[in-house]
Amino acid sequence: MAVNLSAPGRLTPVAGAEWAVGEAAIKKPGRNDMAVLKLADTATVAGVFTQNAFAAAPVRVAQRHLAIGRVRALLVNSGNANAGTGRRGEADALACCERTAAALSIDPEQVLPFSTGVIGQHLPLARMQACIDALGGRLDTDHWLDAAQAIMTTDTVAKGASRHVDIGDGATVTLTGIAKGSGMIRPDMATMLSFIATDAAIDRDTLDHALREAMTASFNAISVDGDTSTNDACIACATGAGARVARDSAGWPAFMEALTDLARELAQAIVRDGEGATRFITLDVTGARDANEAREVAFTVAHSPLVKTACFAGDPNWGRILAAVGRAPVADFGIDRVAIALDDVAIVADGEPRDDYAEADAAAVMAKSEYTIAIDLGRGNAHARIWTSDLSYEYVRINAEYRS
Repeated sequence: MAVNLSAPGRLTPVAGAEWAVGEAAIKKPGRNDMAVLKLADTATVAGVFTQNAFAAAPVRVAQRHLAIGRVRALLVNSGNANAGTGRRGEADALACCERTAAALSIDPEQVLPFSTGVIGQHLPLARMQACIDALGGRLDTDHWLDAAQAIMTTDTVAKGASRHVDIGDGATVTLTGIAKGSGMIRPDMATMLSFIATDAAIDRDTLDHALREAMTASFNAISVDGDTSTNDACIACATGAGARVARDSAGWPAFMEALTDLARELAQAIVRDGEGATRFITLDVTGARDANEAREVAFTVAHSPLVKTACFAGDPNWGRILAAVGRAPVADFGIDRVAIALDDVAIVADGEPRDDYAEADAAAVMAKSEYTIAIDLGRGNAHARIWTSDLSYEYVRINAEYRS
């Protein structure tokens, strides 16, 4: 059950972006498992992708098509990752692009394919192509929530959010995004799958810069289980149907704040819906020499199975946190200035347990569904904040039964 998370009631349509969904019974029948997003011919698109060496066939095709230039459609399927499928997998991804292009009257190179689900199995191509044929007639700007549901795998909640931004001179722009992800979450660039669109007019290089900047404090700041998927992708689309936004414009800071905040909400939703999660944990690391050092400490703690299982149990076994901090890859790490706290309960100061520490106070914090583990390294002014979840019995069950 997701931690303090519910599906959005409605997502705001974005002019120039139309979704359609359909059922291809990719893993099992009875639910929509395919979605296509058609973009206006004025759109620009930017993307970031997994750094896993076994990047899935659709990822490789999407990267090539994005590099060519003009993107007009995104095709997404759930239930099958089309990863680890060799030359046939790439041929299948290209065949899906060709079928989508025919359905939408565009070129195959203008389609970016995305897949999520089981690794190592070939796509049920005939069923998917039949579904794609019907999608062109179902396009609508108000199908964002339908798309969010269609791309789910082990997610228990559809994930999406919208923002409206005043960029000055009476002009506003809209941003709406959806995401999926619940397990295999420790992105090196983004997370499982996320698609964000705005009606703003933004050139491609500027959109790429904006997306990568927003990633640092959102999708690149989360972890559920420390695994990086073969299929991770985050795509930003600017349809050009609305006001122009440029890096030197007065509205740029407001646009960037909205984009980052939207991406952060989607990223946090993935952690809140982490497979079997019962806790949503913020890791605040301060006092580092640089931001990378702070992130290394934060992720070392977040990835510790001993810390994560203690969080699930509500057990204030702070020695596990201390040990994880101590093994982080930090050069010349002196522990004599380290401080650790759970919310406002101080546990360690100057590298030693505090005399006034009371375990009952820490246990009360860890009994909550959300709290912060604060770590001060005492060696500089840099900081980092990431979000993670606990590790429960349910996580093991879900992943043990994933292919059954």
